[in-house]
Amino acid sequence: MTSNIDATTVVSAPVPPARGPGRRPEIDRERIVQAALKLLGPDRSVATLSLREIAREAGIAPNSFYRHFHNVDELAVALIERAGRSLRLIIGAARQRVGRERSVIQSSVEAFLEQLDAEDKFLHILLREGCVGSREFRQAVERQLCFFEAELQTDLVRLSAEAGGCVHRPEATARALTRLVFAMGTRALDMGPAERRELAEETVCMLRMIMVGALAAPGKH
Repeated sequence: MTSNIDATTVVSAPVPPARGPGRRPEIDRERIVQAALKLLGPDRSVATLSLREIAREAGIAPNSFYRHFHNVDELAVALIERAGRSLRLIIGAARQRVGRERSVIQSSVEAFLEQLDAEDKFLHILLREGCVGSREFRQAVERQLCFFEAELQTDLVRLSAEAGGCVHRPEATARALTRLVFAMGTRALDMGPAERRELAEETVCMLRMIMVGALAAPGKH
């Protein structure tokens, strides 16, 4: 049998452009993440998103979603983890901005509240899913809060040592500070600018009280 494709056809046939390994999957995965972030809002939890609307927003076929995530729950956990990483970088940077006018506590609270109006909605994800999310989502948020606490504990020990002091039970102090700030953030979600400022001032006052107690407490009881 003679082939209908001769040598000339084979040689002149267009060669598809080479594609770097893993390049397209990375792009599509990011498109899915960004699509989910765009669909989220102050009154919308990750749990309310459907696979089809995420795929439609991302501009991909629904079946393509499964190449990157097993289901919407896995995407939600990925969003929570990304939210935690991003916020830790932002709050960590804020703790470095210490000057005469702004303390570590004040800088951290201000940076935290600023994220309520950020376009990426990372803080909204942690606050909403930590309250109304599924058990799996709440556990994912809890892991991120523990990361916050560990990093804050390290900073508390370092900053108190630089000031010639010592924080009593730094792990418990970091936990108290972190949980108070996140509780404040949950309340602030539905507040206007003026109410948020008042809440921020109150929170800064309470955080300072915790720190005063932690610095004054004896090492042993």
